[in-house]
Amino acid sequence: MNNALFSVLAVVAGIVIGIVIMMVLGRAGLDKAKIETESILDEAKAKAENIVAKAELDGEQKAYELKQKAEKEIKSQRDRLQSQENKLLRREDNIGFREENLSAKEKKLDEKTKLADEKLANVSRMEEDLQKRIDSQIEVLEKAAGLSREEAKAELMEAVAKKSEKDIAAYLHEQDEIAQEKAADNARNIIATAIQRYSQEETIDRTVSVVTLPNEDMKGRIIGREGRNIKAIEQITGVDLIIDDTPDVITVSCFDPIRREIARQALEQLMKDGRIQPGRIEEVVNKVTRELDDTIAKIGDEAVFKLGINRLNRELTKLVGRLRYRYSYGQNVLEHSIEVATFAGIMAAELGLNQQLAKRAGLLHDIGKAIDFEQEGSHVELGAKVAKKYGENNIVINAIESHHGDKPADDIIAVLVAAADTLSAARPGARYESMENYIERLEQLEKIATSYDGVDKAFAIQAGREIRVMVQPEKINDETMVKVAHDIKDRIENEMTYPGQIKVTLIREVRVQELAQ
Repeated sequence: MNNALFSVLAVVAGIVIGIVIMMVLGRAGLDKAKIETESILDEAKAKAENIVAKAELDGEQKAYELKQKAEKEIKSQRDRLQSQENKLLRREDNIGFREENLSAKEKKLDEKTKLADEKLANVSRMEEDLQKRIDSQIEVLEKAAGLSREEAKAELMEAVAKKSEKDIAAYLHEQDEIAQEKAADNARNIIATAIQRYSQEETIDRTVSVVTLPNEDMKGRIIGREGRNIKAIEQITGVDLIIDDTPDVITVSCFDPIRREIARQALEQLMKDGRIQPGRIEEVVNKVTRELDDTIAKIGDEAVFKLGINRLNRELTKLVGRLRYRYSYGQNVLEHSIEVATFAGIMAAELGLNQQLAKRAGLLHDIGKAIDFEQEGSHVELGAKVAKKYGENNIVINAIESHHGDKPADDIIAVLVAAADTLSAARPGARYESMENYIERLEQLEKIATSYDGVDKAFAIQAGREIRVMVQPEKINDETMVKVAHDIKDRIENEMTYPGQIKVTLIREVRVQELAQ
């Protein structure tokens, strides 16, 4: 029994000891867990602090970038506003200059009016004195000759007329020479003033027909498998792409400058994008076409605004913008037209004519060149047709028709436009055709004409735009002249390269002389 009790007590003691040990171990585990928890919390807190610090740095960086961007936009807006302000200031200066000119002219006009009034008063006094002298002479003649007043008056007037006839003729001839000299001097001064007041760089623009490639591999990508890419480009744009052995270049060939420009820009965008395949080519060409239409309209608006021309038809403005991509002997036609408008406007102002109308006629004088590669006819004929279509003034239409001598000038503004056209085209550096090529072209024209039997002389005039042929009347009759003119025209077309048109004019003159002895 004692052993059993002892065993029970031992078991109970073991259980109590086990419980105590478990409690001690559990408390030790809690302390360890608490330490680990505190460590995790400290680590999390450090990470949180690092995240917050990094977020603050990123925020400061983004705030700095936004500030830089905002400052850049503000600077761009400020520069744009400054540019507009400068334009307005220049316009104000021009208006002030015009007002000063008008005031000076009004002052001169008042002085001339006053001088004319004084001369008129002197003439009136002289007429009164002359009348008194005539009356006295009539009385003397009546007494001396026994003639009536009317008879004496007739004889006196006849004598005075005979005496004064030679003096009057000499005076008129002298005044005519003086007037011609003054007119020539004034014309030279006006032209010199126009040239001095127009400042423009003497540069030559040439048609861009070569596209530079980044590397030789790009040629293969543009050609495409079995040539499908190059065929797609040529079909969509209407140009010819010439790919030869020249490294890193492709030549764009097309008579239409607008299509050539579309093809050039489309090629550059395709090379930048890197995706060259028929579907993408069509998409890029359509996009470039739309952008170029907007660019053309903007260019036309800028030219009209620069010249201060009012109420120009919208379609005419677009045609003016198209001139930016048209060239004549390397001279940009839009810049040439702006020069002609400026020269004509300055000369018109000096002569007291309508400056606005002169500028308008000068800007539109070559408007036919915006469409002469699309329609049949010379740029003069097409330009006059377009101007009539959009209701332009008859003076503007006549200036277009007469600036190359195709029709006579009906108004002095048309004469000014023709003179300004010559000034702009003839100034040094305006056109790149060499003197040797120019002389060779004129000589070739004359050589073709003089090669026909019966042709006496031939003269290339108007810078090679017309050939006048003098024929021998005994060898070529009126009917044969038509055939000779047609043959000369055909040979010029087949054997020569030239801009615009060349007029062939045959002249047959018959003279009959007899000697009286």
